[in-house]
Amino acid sequence: MISTFVSLNKKHYFSIIKIRQMSKVIKLKKGLNINLKGKPENHVLPTETSCLFAVKPTDFYALTPRLNVKVGDEVKAGSTLFFDKSNPKIRFASPVNGKIESINRGERRKLLEVVIRREGADIEYEDFGSLSCESSDRDAICEKMLESGVWPVIKQRPYGVIANPAIVPDAVFVSTFDSAPIGPDLAFIAKDEFAALQEGLNCLAKLCGKKVYLNLKYGADNSLFEKLDNVEINYFSGPHPAGSTGIQIHHIRPINKGDHLWTVDLQNVIIIGRLFMSGKYDARKIIAVSGSKVKTP
Repeated sequence: MISTFVSLNKKHYFSIIKIRQMSKVIKLKKGLNINLKGKPENHVLPTETSCLFAVKPTDFYALTPRLNVKVGDEVKAGSTLFFDKSNPKIRFASPVNGKIESINRGERRKLLEVVIRREGADIEYEDFGSLSCESSDRDAICEKMLESGVWPVIKQRPYGVIANPAIVPDAVFVSTFDSAPIGPDLAFIAKDEFAALQEGLNCLAKLCGKKVYLNLKYGADNSLFEKLDNVEINYFSGPHPAGSTGIQIHHIRPINKGDHLWTVDLQNVIIIGRLFMSGKYDARKIIAVSGSKVKTP
């Protein structure tokens, strides 16, 4: 290991030593980085105040939805649109306030999407009441996440289904970087959301009864993520799919028979944190529009 540091300058040497003491660096050799044109710029544009939003049950594997609204109903952000027939406690909420524009179905009346028309600059929220994760038990945290419709953002491995709230997971994984071609800079997206990110991680740590695996890109500017508590940090380097939680699970804690591991997208961790800080289902996200056909990505 000493020979690895011989060619490095003094500053870099000590930074690597510090990382090695706190966590481990996992270097991937297999994979491929596809250098596509149209990388997104770190610049956020405002959205239209009047537009359509769709919540799609088909985005969730093995879900049988049961409707809770009809066309013409007025909803707020956090209002229940539908729930899981097999587990009615798992609700799916509207991300915005507005009116139910349409309910679209496919073959055999399969529910495809619930469309909400949002109008007005300000979002009206259902109030679920703020709650401190640190001072709450697991049951209270589960109940608030289920009631507000935030719970479905947690995925359970194997199979990638919605996590079962009755099961305490063996581990939770969160990736802080996207290694896919023309993927967004998640550190830029999270830079103004430190408090909500920390609260979301506190919540996940309470749900699993242990620290959360927070996986960082080695060599990147991780100053924001390295300040976070209640996490076990690991660094990944190498080509895509180094940023995939599935690959990270394989290298940190492979799934064995009977295991239950949870994964949560970084922006969804922030949404969980906002819920406990403000009592609102604040589903705002920053989305990257990129690629060679986009004039200003």
